[in-house]
Amino acid sequence: MKIARHTQIIKLINQYDIETQEELAERLNESGFRVTQATVSRDIRELRLTKIALENGHSKYAVFQNHDKELATKYIHVLKTAFVSMDLAQNILVIKTVSGMAMAAAAALDEMQWNEIVGCIAGDNTIMCAIRSADEALLVMDKLKRMLGSIL
Repeated sequence: MKIARHTQIIKLINQYDIETQEELAERLNESGFRVTQATVSRDIRELRLTKIALENGHSKYAVFQNHDKELATKYIHVLKTAFVSMDLAQNILVIKTVSGMAMAAAAALDEMQWNEIVGCIAGDNTIMCAIRSADEALLVMDKLKRMLGSIL
């Protein structure tokens, strides 16, 4: 039910200029989802929706774009700060980090949403990145080398 509701929310905010939680709740109710304002508020947080300004002085909900340059710079900074080394085992990229930094670095990799990376698991100082194929693992390793540049 929640996944269907979240899908409908994305459709609605792409289709209409929805400015308030109440308006979103009303549109969801019209679509057959019985929701309260509190549910809509939680959904907005979970979906990471943000408000953007419109030319007419109003605002509307939109999906937060993770590829924002400022955020990308922050993710790269986290990776550079944490990085110690990396090695490849077939389609698994193992990244060693400074002690205590693996989770932050894995979260940064996840947020960068590279299509080749299926997901990351982090311990204290080690990240295991599952990558779709061995060939794509080589590409990811190369991307990281270029991104981390000066510290390698």
